[in-house]
Amino acid sequence: MKRSRIVACALAFCGLVAAFTIVGSGVSNADASLDGRAAHATIRDASGAFLGVVTLRQIRRDTVLVSVTARRLAPGFHGFHVHAVGLCDPTTTDPAGNPSPFLSAGGHFNPSGPPHGHHAGDLPPLLTLQSGRSRAIVETGELTVASLFDADGSAVIVHAGPDNLANIPTRYTSSTTGLPGPDAATLATGDSGGRFGCGVVRRG
Repeated sequence: MKRSRIVACALAFCGLVAAFTIVGSGVSNADASLDGRAAHATIRDASGAFLGVVTLRQIRRDTVLVSVTARRLAPGFHGFHVHAVGLCDPTTTDPAGNPSPFLSAGGHFNPSGPPHGHHAGDLPPLLTLQSGRSRAIVETGELTVASLFDADGSAVIVHAGPDNLANIPTRYTSSTTGLPGPDAATLATGDSGGRFGCGVVRRG
């Protein structure tokens, strides 16, 4: 009888521990295999000064949680994207030979090819306070952490200006093409200006 009680208590304790592990972890059994699929990027400006950190975590099979904490940015909105190449070279130049830091990171991460505003790497513009600090958390279902580690990797870019996400109504006419709506530059970058900060996406 005494031994039966000990065994019963042990089983009850094990059940309690198991229940606590499942509930307390915040990860369902279906998503447990995704735990640890995370990445991060340390954002620096062209001088190498630290600007902030971005983390990307695969929280579900179809959802990545993106968190960013940054400082030393100009107040207002900044374009904020995942770019297609994991190379942050501050010495790059544009085709005309003008300094263009971080052009090495390529265009926006966009494996399926839709226009800007629907690129896989498009994230909401980053709002910066008067203090120069920014903090944001967003979920995206347009990419996976694993997809960012293709042959040439990927990078996170913070732009100097705001991103309109190519949201130019057709009542406006492009000054370069004379056609209604956004022009080619807007469709590529959302007119968010130069690349102010860059960070290579790394595992963990």
